[in-house]
Amino acid sequence: MSTADSDRLAWALLARAARGPSRPLFELVGSVGVVEAAAVLLRGGLPDPVLRSRVEFSGGFEAAAHDLERIERLGGRLVTPDDGEWPSELLSCLPSGSQNPGDVAPLALWVRGARSLREVTARAIAVTGSRASSGYGDRIATEFAEDLSGRRWTVVSGAGFGIDARAHGGALAAGRATVAILPCGLDVAYPSAHRQLLDEIAASGVVVSEYPPGARPHRYALLDRNRLIAALSAAAVTVEASVRSGSASTLRWAQRLGRPGFAVPGPVTSVTSAGCHRFIADGLAQLVTCADDVIDGLSQPRTESASLLVPESGPAPGTVVP
Repeated sequence: MSTADSDRLAWALLARAARGPSRPLFELVGSVGVVEAAAVLLRGGLPDPVLRSRVEFSGGFEAAAHDLERIERLGGRLVTPDDGEWPSELLSCLPSGSQNPGDVAPLALWVRGARSLREVTARAIAVTGSRASSGYGDRIATEFAEDLSGRRWTVVSGAGFGIDARAHGGALAAGRATVAILPCGLDVAYPSAHRQLLDEIAASGVVVSEYPPGARPHRYALLDRNRLIAALSAAAVTVEASVRSGSASTLRWAQRLGRPGFAVPGPVTSVTSAGCHRFIADGLAQLVTCADDVIDGLSQPRTESASLLVPESGPAPGTVVP
């Protein structure tokens, strides 16, 4: 086995053991390298008992090799920090100095699609919102995605019902690539009704996950996905959302990473726009009504005062239910 193959197998093992963001493994790799980190993990040398238990039940290198085979059969690949398509500039902004165990870059990413992850996210904007969207929200999300795509921006979203699906659909209708971030293995269509949509996204863009093949979605994976959506985008736009929505988490992550957040207003009587109105009022998002507003907002200098407008009592990234 070549050195490159050994490294990739080690990355696959670590990704399987971590099942999402993992500060202990992230720091271990930084300290001893990926191959030795995998060896330490298999020897039970990590003090974290949860990680040790995952390795005990993971099947070791045999299961990691099986993951690589499964992703290859899907037409996908494991992208690691050793690869040229790793979006290092975007992911390096994740706060590695934080003590929150989930505040780190992914160890590796499982990717399915026709485009290079690095290239397709070089000019990307997240468009997210309510799963229970209204006709107004559907139309606005589609228009924003089409217009941003027409200006050569890649739309990033979560492939969920409602606004996510409309955002991806708008980008596809414009003939442009779009990026879907999943909270599960790439062989698990989530939601299942969007299997065809995910195939269409992969045909011209990419579908991405931190989770190995076979992993099922769960609450924390949904929350961690919001951090990736923000990290892989230059800005985040919310079209319809409740106050305690996944979009709130995405916007807070964008702010934390120094990236602008935007929200589209709606009727004052609309429950689905209540979150957007709150985000704007609290300074978490700038009001926008069209794609040009978003692009203009990207050119505005960011100031530290923006973060001071967000109440300290507000939920931290990763603490709201999507």
